[in-house]
Amino acid sequence: QVQLVESGGGSVQAGGSLRLSCAASGYTVSIHCMGWFRQAPGKEREGVASIDSNSNTRYADSVKGRFTASQDNVKNTLFLQMDSLKPEDTGMYYCAATSYIGGCPALETPDAYDYWGQGTQVTVSS
Repeated sequence: QVQLVESGGGSVQAGGSLRLSCAASGYTVSIHCMGWFRQAPGKEREGVASIDSNSNTRYADSVKGRFTASQDNVKNTLFLQMDSLKPEDTGMYYCAATSYIGGCPALETPDAYDYWGQGTQVTVSS
């Protein structure tokens, strides 16, 4: 089993920045990919970014050039640096992990991720 705990959410004005963290514990050696997803009220959960064990990253088109995913393998921590935030970035942000081998699953397939955190709220005001 793997446990994921997110932190770093908050309220910012448009154009501001936030840095999310996700601490992983448990059987982390089984994890080959981690990702960030978000869900706004009344909308489906959407993939934001993913990073595999070789630090290859993928981003949703809506966040490319503004968000950066990174990881600290020693501390088993995933990060999401979010810059130039927009009101449409508002939502609950979830960290997820998968033991899938061969690169990260597509961001459009959240069901491919085995473990999920409880989420951290991000609110961007205009």
